[in-house]
Order: sequence, then C-alpha cells, then structure tokens
Amino acid sequence: MDFQRLILIAALSFTLFMIWKAWEEDYGPKPVAPAPSAMAPAAPAVSGGDVPQAGAAATPVEAPAAPGLNSAQRIQVVTDVVRAELDTYGGDLRQLYLLAYPVSVDEPQKPVELLRDKGEVFVAQTGLLPQGQGIAAPDHHATFTADRTEYRLEPGQEQVEVRLHWSGPNGVSVDKIYTFHRGSYVVDVSYEIRNSGKAEWRGHAYHQWLRAEPPEQSAFFVATYTGGVIHGGETKYEKIDFDQMREANLSRDLPGAWAAMIQHYFVGAWIPPQETTQNAYSKSLGDNRYILGLVGPAVSVAPGQSLTLPSRLYAGPKVQDTLEKVAPGLELTVDYGWLTFIAKPLWWMLDWIHKLIGNWGWAIIVLTILIKLAFYKLSETSYKSMAHMRKVQPKMVAIKERYEDDRQKMNEAMMKLYREEKINPLGGCLPILVQIPVFIALYWMLLETVELRQAPWILWINDLSSMDPYYVLPIIMGVSMLVQQKLNPTPMDPIQAKVFMILPVVFTVFFIWFPAGLVLYWVVNNLLSIAQQWYIIRKLEKA
Repeated sequence: MDFQRLILIAALSFTLFMIWKAWEEDYGPKPVAPAPSAMAPAAPAVSGGDVPQAGAAATPVEAPAAPGLNSAQRIQVVTDVVRAELDTYGGDLRQLYLLAYPVSVDEPQKPVELLRDKGEVFVAQTGLLPQGQGIAAPDHHATFTADRTEYRLEPGQEQVEVRLHWSGPNGVSVDKIYTFHRGSYVVDVSYEIRNSGKAEWRGHAYHQWLRAEPPEQSAFFVATYTGGVIHGGETKYEKIDFDQMREANLSRDLPGAWAAMIQHYFVGAWIPPQETTQNAYSKSLGDNRYILGLVGPAVSVAPGQSLTLPSRLYAGPKVQDTLEKVAPGLELTVDYGWLTFIAKPLWWMLDWIHKLIGNWGWAIIVLTILIKLAFYKLSETSYKSMAHMRKVQPKMVAIKERYEDDRQKMNEAMMKLYREEKINPLGGCLPILVQIPVFIALYWMLLETVELRQAPWILWINDLSSMDPYYVLPIIMGVSMLVQQKLNPTPMDPIQAKVFMILPVVFTVFFIWFPAGLVLYWVVNNLLSIAQQWYIIRKLEKA
C-alpha cells in the first residue's frame, strides 16, 4: 500500500516535471552552439551588413554595419483580415495588423500587431542581389516608387495588388508586386525584371525576417517558443533560436525550403517556390536584432527579355488546416512537443466535437467524457483494486500493529494478505499512470492551439487559453482531489497521510497558472472518476 501511494505521488510529480522540462527547453539555459557543419561561421551567408551574399561567386553588397530602419513613403493596404503598411524604402512589409485577432478580450477593438518596425522589430524584407561586375539590383535598401499611398479591398474584389517600381542603370527595371487576397493571410510577393539594356542581367532573390529578440517571458508554465524555424529537404522543422544566431551564422542549402519566425499563436513565413533549392542563412546584427532568411538560385535575363520571380509570404495565425495547404510542413509550427502523436488525434477529436457543439468549453467536456469512456474498463479494474484495499484496511492495520518492530515480517504478512484477498497493490496506480501522457498532450494542445485563443465557455470563463481569473476551477479541482482521497484507503504511515493531505493544496496552486481549458478537463475528469469510484465502492459493499 505504501509503495502504491509512492508511485501515485511520483506519477503526479512526473507530470509537472515533464511540463516544466518542455518549458525549460525553450526558456532555460541554452546549450552550446551546434558544430560548424550545421552552423557554419567560417562560411557566412551574409555580408558585414544586413544584406545576404548570393554564394561565393557573388559580389558583396555594401550595407551599413549597424543598419537602422530608414523610411520613405508609407503605403497602407486594408483587406477584410489585415491592415498592412509597406514602405517604398526597400519595398518592405513594415506593419501588419490581424483584424480578426484582438490583443485581449478586454480590448476587442485593438488588433494584434504581428509585424512592426518600431520597438520590438519584426519586419518582412526581400530584395534582389546582383551577380557580377557592373550589375545593379534593388535590395531592401533601394528606394521604390508607387502610384498610390492607399489600397483597399473593395466589396466584390477577391484581391488587391500593390506595384512598386525601381529603375536602374543600363536599362534594367524592376517591379515589386504585393498581392493581398480576400480572407487570406497569404501574400504573393513577386519581382518582374525587365532588361531593356544590351547586357545580360544576372542575380538572385532573397527573402528574410528581421526580428528583435523579445524580453524573456515571466509566465509560469505557459511560456512558448519565440524564434526562428527552417524547413526543407532533410531538415524537418529545425528551430534556430536567437542564441544560435548570436553565436554562429547559419548557412545551409535546403531544397523546397521555407524560413519562419514564430511566436505564441502566430507565425511569419517566407515560402519561395518549392521546386528550388534555397540557401538558408542567419545573422546577428547587434542591438538585439537578428536575421533569418533564404537566398534563391541564380537567374539571368537576356537583353530584351523579362522574368518573373514569384514567392509567397504567410503572416498570420497558426491555424493548422490553413498551414497544411500553404506549404509542406508549415503546420509543424503548431508545436505540440514530443507527444505530438497523442496531441494531434486529440485535437482532431476536439475540433470535430466543436463543429457539432459550437462551444470550445463544452467540446472539452465532451472530449473528457470520451477519454473517460475509452479508459473505463481499465479504471474499473483499478478502482475495484482500491476498493478491496479499503475493505481489508482493518486487517492491514492489525498486521502493522502486530509486527510494528519487525518490518520484514510485516511486509511478508501484507503480501500474504494480498494473495489471500486477490489484491494487486499496484492496481490503483494505473488510471493516473495512463492519463499522464494524455494530460501532457492536452496541456500543449490547449496552450498552442490558436483556435482556443480567447475562446469563451460560460459565465466568467471568457478565455479558455488563459488562467481562470477568479481561481474557481483550480479550487474545485483541489476539492475534488480531497474527495478522491476520502474514497481511497487511508495511508497507514502518518507521514504519507500528511503528504497526501498537502497534495491537493500544492496542485491547486500549480493549476492556478494553467489554462482554464486544461483545468476544466481535469475537474471534469476528477468528477467522473469520483462518480465511478463511488459506484464501485457501494457495489462491492453490498456484495
């Protein structure tokens, strides 16, 4: 019996430890940078400034050693889902507001500002790199011209196009075209290169993110990864955090690549044509600013010819169904950790239930009931074992009193009693042990899934992804743990009895900081367990 309870304590502690460990991987002390083969400072993909090189054969482009974000003319674009600002200096996407995603439930009129060029900088940059002497190309320090300063997606329109123009020497001109689509966070970004000169134009396109490292999060058990991610070829969703960018420059060729900066609920990703091989690069610019990007293969435009270089940008919420359609592997930015194989099926079930019910809180309750039904027989066996232990507890107390000074004989007598009563002393551990991976998977699913962000349930629970503001659910959970303890046999060891009395208080404090949706799952699960256990105890008592 003592051993059984020790396992239960260890199981509950392990649950919290694994959540803490996953949190610590993103926000704890960082490991030493990878070997030069993965992060190659000897062959950096960027020059001394913030403009990349196009490989060893390229001529480096001059850029400031500590670049600032200069500005020329601002161009505002409004669609049904975003409000964006472009700058003719570089033709960059400088600001992006997500109109359907308020900052908080208390500020419904204030949309999330995903991209910004002030404060905690997060900007989408792109440009062309010349290859060879005497060739000019507009990088993200070039100045473009525009016909208008305001664009709006009007009723009946499916897209709005913003065309920026650059004219260079030797008869080469470039149009940089942004195409925003109705109901979409995908922006088509393309270059139209026209060569009216007498010499061939050669160069590369590059796409990069400029981002400042955000302040370290102080949220207890709810911090998520913010940083870079690359994907392509044999590199399947590799995180490139700010420490890695600071310690060494990344340079790696990736077929079918994309490069992204991700944060809680949202992602910005550059997606060049997937049939090309891109050189992924990173660089620390100092002043807490970092670059992660891709340089494409060399292209050429003969005199009298033109060429279009397409690419796509995704800047928006991490909605899994959408991300799967945008680029291969982009849905992996919804990071469920090492229990993804459990979390994804749980998410599919929860999403399906929500489509039927229309409320995420009730969907969590229905999912909890389904999980409980799936484990019903296993739980029944375990609760029967615990009920038998409760029934023979007077005999166990007598054995303890009889062999109080001889622990070996006491253990032998206990084992004999277990055999005679056909009791498995470890049987009561199984429900909690089985639920541990489900609990951890649910934790990350509820924490990472943007669909549950600011999702209301009932009454005061207006955001299932945040903590209960009045601590009602954690307190109910703590009380339910106390009730469960009353249904279990009382520990014979007084120290263990005190530990088990303290556990509900400890877990109540921990759960105060957990998302309300997760606490709701645990409360409903506890209530169902109490009902099942009470029924089994009464049934055995009548037998």
